[in-house]
Formats: sequence, C-alpha cells, structure tokens
Amino acid sequence: MSYLAKNYNRKNISFKYGKGSYLYSIDKKKYLDFVQGIAVNSLGHAHPQLVKTIKKQSKKLWHVSNAFLIPEGEELAKKLCQKTFADYVMFQNSGAEATEAAIKVARRYFYSIGKKNKNIILCIKNSFHGRTLAAIYASGSKKMTEGFGPKVSGFSHFTFGDHKSLKKKITNRTAAIMVEPIMGEGGIKEIPDWCLKELRKLCNKKKILLILDEVQCGISRTGNFFSFEKSKVKPDIVPIAKGIGGGFPIGAVLMNKKVASSMTPGTHGSTFGGNPLAMAVGNTVMDIVSNKKFLQNIRDLSKYFLSNLNIIKYQHPNIIKNIRGRGFLIGIQLYKDQTTFIKKLMDQRLLTIRASENIVRILPPLNVKKNELNKALKIIKKVCEELK
Repeated sequence: MSYLAKNYNRKNISFKYGKGSYLYSIDKKKYLDFVQGIAVNSLGHAHPQLVKTIKKQSKKLWHVSNAFLIPEGEELAKKLCQKTFADYVMFQNSGAEATEAAIKVARRYFYSIGKKNKNIILCIKNSFHGRTLAAIYASGSKKMTEGFGPKVSGFSHFTFGDHKSLKKKITNRTAAIMVEPIMGEGGIKEIPDWCLKELRKLCNKKKILLILDEVQCGISRTGNFFSFEKSKVKPDIVPIAKGIGGGFPIGAVLMNKKVASSMTPGTHGSTFGGNPLAMAVGNTVMDIVSNKKFLQNIRDLSKYFLSNLNIIKYQHPNIIKNIRGRGFLIGIQLYKDQTTFIKKLMDQRLLTIRASENIVRILPPLNVKKNELNKALKIIKKVCEELK
C-alpha cells in the first residue's frame, strides 16, 4: 500500500539512479530519458560539476534566512542580470512560485504609482503557469480550476493567435499581458517573433507590462538563453525555474528597474528562496548553459534532430501530423493516440511525456550526445512502423 496521495497518475516504474541522458530502473533496465523531470535536468542526471558543487557547498552552508546577505545569491543575480534584460532578481523555489511572484510584481507596480484598480493580468486561454491557486486561474483551464472555487479574480483570457480578441480584452484595469513564448503543457505552440514584437508595441501603447513566462522554454532550452531573445523584445518581467537548477529546486523573477522599484522590504518573501545551496548549484548551471559554444551546440544538434523527425513525419504521414518546437523543446503531434505512442516508446526504453493537442513532448538534456539523438530517432521510427 502506498501512503502517497493519488494526485499523480504514476507509471509503474521506479529508478535506482541516473547518469547523463539515461535512467536505470530498479529492475536493471536502461532508459533513454527525454523527459528529464519535464525540462528540469538541463544537464542530465548526476552531472559531475553539479555533484561537485553540491558536495562542496553542503559542507559549508545549506540555509540561512533572507534577513542576511547571501553572497551566492548575489553572484547568481549578477550573472542573470548581465546576461539578460533584467536589472533585479527575486529568488523563489519553483516555476509556480515564480509566476505568482511575477503577478504580484505587476500589480504592486501599478499600486505604487497610484493606480490601485489596474490589476488584471491578461493570459492565453488554456495556457500553463503553474498549479498554485492563482496560477491555475491565470491558465484559464476548466480542467485545472474545477473544484477549486471560489474563483480567483484578477485574470482575463484571450485565444491563442486571436489578435482581435486580445485587443478587445485590454481595458483600463489591465496591468499586464502574461504569455509563454513557447507553450509547453499547452502543446509546444510558439508565438512568432513578429507577434512578440507587436505585443511589446501594444503594451507600450496601452502603458501596461509584458510578462514572458520562460519557466519551461528558457535557460538555453531553445539554443538561446531565453526563447524570446531572437525577437529582440525586452519584457518587463520574466519568471524562470526548471533548468536553472539542473534538477535542484530554484525559481526566480527577473525584472527591469521600473517595476522592481515597487518591491520594497516586506512586499514579498520566500523562506527557502535563494538559499546558499540552491544558489551555488544555480551558479554552476549558469556558467555551463550560458556559454556561447554550449548554446551553438544546442542549435546545431537540435536542427539535426528536428530535420530527421520531419523525415520520419514524411515517411509516416498517417501517424505524425506535425513536428513542433525549437531547440530541445519539441512536440510530435499525432493522428494516433498519444498514450499508446508514449507507451510503445517506453517499451523500447525511450521516455517521453504528453502535452495538449495530442502531442508527444521530447525534452532531452541540453548536453545530449548525437548518438543518443540517433538512438531516439531509431526508436521513434520503429514505433511509427509498428502503428501504421
């Protein structure tokens, strides 16, 4: 009997250890892990440099209150600001915490300039911004909010790609537009660069804030440190998490100077956010994933992988409807049932995970090797041939 709550539909498998791109089950089977904790293990399992960092820092200091200066956090914040648009950073422990904090920052900014009623956050319907109470209402999904009333107010929604709907939803109470540049749970749907530029222009015109949620698509997953960088857009607020910890719980909100000015002492806090152990890990991850050669390698290998996935799609037009994504945030949209496809991949020792719109989501570690990609391609092709 398990004493764990049943809020997860867990597969009947558990793992003893992991190394790089692979997981090893308790029954001694080796799996190619292209889930990686859902884009969390950016450097794969048990990366030697992360293991070294955790061992070293754990012997010195794990946790200290944010009532005191934390040099490791100062260092990571500096690296993030120097690499991105941001002027200031607030550390959290997860993506949901980061998006909730981003909402607080947006509302607090308008409160601080005397516009107390300007507090509505406009989001894409059926997006994903976390599982906390406010975050599920930000997502606007009936499936996620059912049974968790009363409704958390302060959110409005528009349909993905419907620009008229978006403009109509903006009122004098709108504080910010919050979107994922590439929707992860929502089906690996990418907002085009021109659209991000128009969003920025619209926010400037309406004097509202732009929040770009990079929790899943950020931290070098697309071959750029942030997925929106290609568009040259500068957001006001960006929540991050997942990959920045390489498997260790870290979240953060990045902000420009204008909005950060409203976050005075006492306006927000996190007991564990920014602890020395997490910050030491984040610094090591940051040093690796922000390296220019590392980023170029992601772009080169992902281009190769996506090209070959499209060849498989061409060979199996009755199985694969579309290949979506950029970098190593990839979705295979199927005509066939995704559950069956994922199960068959797993039977062949390749781990993947679902997303909306009948998508099989593929999230390799960012340091994946070409021979591992070839192995995955071979398995995907084999499953397509079995199902045709």
